[in-house]
Amino acid sequence: MDQQELTHFNGRGEAHMVDVGEKASTKRVAVAEGRIVVNEVAFAKLMAGDSKKGDVLGVARIAAIQAAKQTALLIPLCHPIALTRVNVDFETDAAARSIHIRAQTETVGQTGVEMEALTAASVGLLTIYDMLKAVDKGMVIQQVALLRKEGGKSGLWQRDEQIID
Repeated sequence: MDQQELTHFNGRGEAHMVDVGEKASTKRVAVAEGRIVVNEVAFAKLMAGDSKKGDVLGVARIAAIQAAKQTALLIPLCHPIALTRVNVDFETDAAARSIHIRAQTETVGQTGVEMEALTAASVGLLTIYDMLKAVDKGMVIQQVALLRKEGGKSGLWQRDEQIID
């Protein structure tokens, strides 16, 4: 793919913010996921709710929502978006000592919310790391990926393969 096909580059190859002024406002939804693998001590503390920093998943949920709302400040060429919904869910897997996050973002607007969903998932996982790092500095964040996006001219896109087991 050359720079002419990339929307964040102009005809001279310079980075720019895409003009979405002529695009129709439609409902747009994106879902992203990821996971973090932790050691036995960190997983036990998370499940028991006795982390010294407090409710790990509660704080991570708020951080993920806040991150979705701040995406345009973090990613230079993202448009500020008026989000209409951000939903963040966690699932724990004792056998794998992992925590799975799924973030869904929604808006009615002229550009998609994929970056907001990916940012929410990433920051949610980073917050879990921060909350548990005193007992596990070797945690691994992995498989952050977009699962689905819908809305706009391109319509529905959905990942074919499963990323997280």
